[in-house]
Amino acid sequence: GFVFQFHHLLPEFSALENVVMPAVIGGARRAAALPEARAMLERVGLADRADSKTATLSGGERQRVAIARAVLLRPRVLLADEPTGNLDETTGAQVGEMLRELNRELGMTLVVVTHNSDLAASMDRGLELRAGALYEKSFA
Repeated sequence: GFVFQFHHLLPEFSALENVVMPAVIGGARRAAALPEARAMLERVGLADRADSKTATLSGGERQRVAIARAVLLRPRVLLADEPTGNLDETTGAQVGEMLRELNRELGMTLVVVTHNSDLAASMDRGLELRAGALYEKSFA
């Protein structure tokens, strides 16, 4: 699954339609995939915004829709590229916590690329890219 800094949601569709899209593209019947998509929106705290067009959502809400979409099919790996980059500090912390919770609940590997030192420090392991080489990063 992928979570991008700029959401990449389809503005002409509702939050629910955006979340169910990977299942439909993957060949699932829309009617069969909708209950799980609704459950995932509920899991990220957006059950009440399921029918809202994404253009009417806040940045934090859009990012949570993007997360719900990314984990709908229970990927083994979730890649998150600057998932808090466009969010205020409080919303960014909430999104970071949500990613860690989903990592534990779904048992998926979570790979986060970020310049946010607080988010990086909250991860189980940190690596830093310097001059084309990866180094173990300690946040202690």
